[in-house]
Amino acid sequence: MNGGKTLTHMRFNDDFSIAGSGASGHVQAPGFPAEPRRFKHELADNPLLTLTALADLARQLDRDRVEYNSGKAEPNQDPNKVKAVDLTPEEVVRQIETCGAWMVLKHVETVPAYKALLQQCLSEAARATGSNDLAGAGIDDIQGFIFVASANSVTPFHVDYEQNLFVHLKGPKAMHVFDNRDRSFLSEAELETYPGKHRNLAYRPEFEDRATVFDFAPGDGLFLPYTWPHWVRTGDAPAVSMAITWKSREILDNNTLMFANAVLRKARLPQPAPGRYPAYDRVKIAGFRLARSIIEPLRRSERSRRFLRGLFFGKKANYYYERQRKNA
Repeated sequence: MNGGKTLTHMRFNDDFSIAGSGASGHVQAPGFPAEPRRFKHELADNPLLTLTALADLARQLDRDRVEYNSGKAEPNQDPNKVKAVDLTPEEVVRQIETCGAWMVLKHVETVPAYKALLQQCLSEAARATGSNDLAGAGIDDIQGFIFVASANSVTPFHVDYEQNLFVHLKGPKAMHVFDNRDRSFLSEAELETYPGKHRNLAYRPEFEDRATVFDFAPGDGLFLPYTWPHWVRTGDAPAVSMAITWKSREILDNNTLMFANAVLRKARLPQPAPGRYPAYDRVKIAGFRLARSIIEPLRRSERSRRFLRGLFFGKKANYYYERQRKNA
């Protein structure tokens, strides 16, 4: 795919590089803010991010890297009651004006043109923190996710396990964000994750009194720190956004630990919160990384990834395939 001229021009506020102090047990990238920060960009007209280009991208990606369903949801949506959409991924993008759908294109960095775009954007973010390169800014494991949603669609309450430059491209959208340092929103157990656990988290209406609501128009962006809970609603027109994500070494370690804790908890072995017993944390991280190194060579194809998810984590680990079939 030929993206033509790349337009980034990410414009960050003067305080973007101010690193705050996160609560104990919560990590962040060096040199990046501890709290959400707005920024501006000029990506909305990039040829890689038009609906035509995204329809082509949806057709190219492996099926386990495309997830979509009805956009008619609530912040506290029951994952078992999400309605399906009887269209192909390409048709969803082309019919987004009328099909009432929500879609995410995952791991777009697997396509070279999109990988280059993500790296350019993050290089500009790194410079805003005073770093001359990605490594110096604590940027590793770069990934990209593109969201295409019909009008009045909702992304339910959840967290992201990466640092996130949220880039808004088309239509109106609002993000309701909650401080991850407040443990009354989510317990340590709720933060734990593994492939068989749905990303939707328990939301209560009284949370909304403590939300910070960010409204987006094309050209707006938001730095969203690691594991800050949020939910999202589009306005009265279709919307397109992109999440440019990365993980520092500390975040990679913390994610591995939460994965280990979730798997052990599933086996009825509840675990202490990260940071309570550092030596035990390190043992779990090393053990799970060793197991992952053995399995990783088997995960190179979509079919093998689907098989291994089901084998180790049960049928629900492949829940998004169910959403891509017509509702019974």
